[in-house]
Amino acid sequence: MSTINVDVNQNKNMKSEDTVRPLAEFEECDFSKLLERPRLLNIEKQSSLDERSLCELSTGISPRLSTKAHDMNSSRIFEPLDSICSPVGRRSGFNTPRSQSGFEPHPMVAEAWEALRRSLVYFRGQPVGTIAALDNSEENLNYDQVFVRDFVPSGLAFLMNGEPEIVKNFILKTVRLQSWEKKIDRFQLGEGVMPASFKVLHDPVRNSETLIADFGESAIGRVAPVDSGFWWIILLRAYTKSTGDSSLAELPECQKGMRLILSLCLSEGFDTFPTLLCADGCCMIDRRMGVYGYPIEIQALFFMALRCALLLLKQDDEGKEFIERIVKRLHALSYHIRSYFWLDLKQLNDIYRFKTEEYSHTAVNKFNVMPDSLPEWVFDFMPVRGGYFIGNVSPARMDFRWFCLGNCISILSSLATPEQSTAIMDLIESRWEELVGEMPLKVCYPAIENHEWRIITGCDPKNTRWSYHNGGSWPVLLWLLAAACVKTGRPQIARRAIEIAENRLLKDQWPEYYDGKLGRYIGKQARKAQTWSIAGYLVAKMMLEDPSQLGMVALEEDKQMKPLLRRSNSWTL
Repeated sequence: MSTINVDVNQNKNMKSEDTVRPLAEFEECDFSKLLERPRLLNIEKQSSLDERSLCELSTGISPRLSTKAHDMNSSRIFEPLDSICSPVGRRSGFNTPRSQSGFEPHPMVAEAWEALRRSLVYFRGQPVGTIAALDNSEENLNYDQVFVRDFVPSGLAFLMNGEPEIVKNFILKTVRLQSWEKKIDRFQLGEGVMPASFKVLHDPVRNSETLIADFGESAIGRVAPVDSGFWWIILLRAYTKSTGDSSLAELPECQKGMRLILSLCLSEGFDTFPTLLCADGCCMIDRRMGVYGYPIEIQALFFMALRCALLLLKQDDEGKEFIERIVKRLHALSYHIRSYFWLDLKQLNDIYRFKTEEYSHTAVNKFNVMPDSLPEWVFDFMPVRGGYFIGNVSPARMDFRWFCLGNCISILSSLATPEQSTAIMDLIESRWEELVGEMPLKVCYPAIENHEWRIITGCDPKNTRWSYHNGGSWPVLLWLLAAACVKTGRPQIARRAIEIAENRLLKDQWPEYYDGKLGRYIGKQARKAQTWSIAGYLVAKMMLEDPSQLGMVALEEDKQMKPLLRRSNSWTL
């Protein structure tokens, strides 16, 4: 087994490592000094920082804000916001955006905030994350830990409510955990791997607190979390965007943390595709579900993390090297996914008519996919108007299942073109019963069953049809849907889904997931008081009430990104 990673603090000597660090490490220079050529500053135009093109970044123009405007009480630089009390009546030290919709908040909102605050985990007297679930009726397993991916909606909720300190603490704590030695049996993991989760152990006898991190050595199947590093970068950018404070991202340890994550992802090997090759169970779907290969969830998160890193990396020698590599990868990655993962009615018909055993660079069926492998359900599922990114593409294999997270992140990151984003929303509206039903939102569709279930899941009793990751309905996905709806100008879709969720979520005590083809039943092994179900609902509500919050989790399409290239005329058979 691996060496246990711990960080011990004696309470009688409560010096925080943050307080003893040299002040110089926290005082970064004005980024205007790092520019390769001088340029005029126009403060009114700084709100479109994320719209800077990849070409600009590759030629040395820094996208970050000057560090001179870091007064935290006045750092809402993007738009003036009114100040109100937090939903639970506690005055926040920061400006909280007022509802723009003019209606009173749902009674569930106050309950949700109270539940979210109860989930806070403290280390050295400071909040460092939120526990996965507070369900005392079940065995804890690993639900008493702080998961990186689970904390993201919690972190966004606190940022939207003007309480960024917990997010800052979480980011600093996890990047320090990244530096620990990571071993599974006798094999050492890559230096850039972020933990899947960590736990705070309190020892009242020794008057100490200990952190224990899990890098996959305790996970189901012993799989390292590929998505943790991507979520960490995305959350760091959300913090920077929300507060206007770039000093956290500029810290040497955060810069190094980003570079280590990127080194893992951008390393050269035998790959012929720009997508990342992954094992089953390396993301939100953390059990055997046939997502090995090139899952859309990982590819979309990879794309978004790369774009966020472009905005956060310093333009020093190390940073510039990574920026050049990122720009090249983004162009290749966007072309590959937009071309080969996209499915609409025309593309489905083309695949249906594919020829096989083609050779040379003129091949149309480049992955040698057998038309007979098309599942029966996809012909009825595909609407006349609409489309989506399929689950996986690799040699001789296409996974045609719909995966919610990958498609929503594709919209938010602008991996999907505006036309593709609109088509994804059209699909959700057209297939509302299948994807939303009585509880939003299907993590994937459809469920696998019978012989296919036995082969793909290994007869997993937790992932039976229409349950858990196998077609289960996950309320946490509400925040992703809401953000995607706001970005595409379709807020009514999210509002309808939230109203459905409000009928049951609080009454059912915030379950982790729901079972059944329509999501009618509380999951057979679902934990109650699931924190990210609570946080996902809050973020979705706040996103609709104040659409300006979208900037934290969305990136505009890069104007210099190469457009979707069309295949040769022979592609139309």
